[in-house]
Amino acid sequence: MEIKRIPVLADNYVFVLSDLKQKKAAVIDPAVASPILDYLAKINCQLVAIFNTHHHYDHVGGNKELIQHFPDLCVYGGVEDKGRIPHQQVFLKQDDTVQFADRVGQVFFVPGHTRAHIAYYFPPIEAEETGELFCGDTIFAGGCGRLFEGTPSQMVDSISKLRQLPDNTRVWCAHEYTLSNLKFAVTVDRENVALQERYKAGQQARSQHIPTVPSLLGIEKQTNPFLRWDTPELQATANITQPARVFGRIRGMKDNF
Repeated sequence: MEIKRIPVLADNYVFVLSDLKQKKAAVIDPAVASPILDYLAKINCQLVAIFNTHHHYDHVGGNKELIQHFPDLCVYGGVEDKGRIPHQQVFLKQDDTVQFADRVGQVFFVPGHTRAHIAYYFPPIEAEETGELFCGDTIFAGGCGRLFEGTPSQMVDSISKLRQLPDNTRVWCAHEYTLSNLKFAVTVDRENVALQERYKAGQQARSQHIPTVPSLLGIEKQTNPFLRWDTPELQATANITQPARVFGRIRGMKDNF
């Protein structure tokens, strides 16, 4: 399974999974169709699946046009998103699985950004390889999604599920928000040397228009404040210790940053 990152809109990423031997492809969160169609034509692959993480238009906006070109494809999404994802056919819940090429993906129910959000995790085939996490707007590189339909407690529970995955997991989040996320992160986790170094590296990468996605989950655990609600540093910043309240206070600070 190969993964192609395609930038679309202002700051979205769409991810195309391909099996070049079988000439088949799947797409994660197709915001728009045209660049996906161009890429599929380039690699001469048939689109067989759309894996949606949630219903927001910048994640499902290309569904209709892609189905017009590939009427036999299957559209996946969370069971709680029924009626909100265009042409959804499969309704997934926690611990369901999906399959593409030679990989089986695990489904995580991760409400918070929306009430129905799911994520897809493809474990590595060999121990030394990376796993692949497609988490939509739940975890960002250096940040997390806004709480539009969920609560801090839900988001803590959701991120806790993903935080338990191996450090050597690539985090394919749906937006290039990294630099602004890290700019905020250094204000709430001031003594974190690894975070300071990451911020400098991110500034250099973006000055050269180099994408910062995917990141590694191990790095997120060290430097992303929204995965560190149970550390003394973040608890001191929030001036509280209860996990959901720490998370909620830091998220509120980010919303007003």
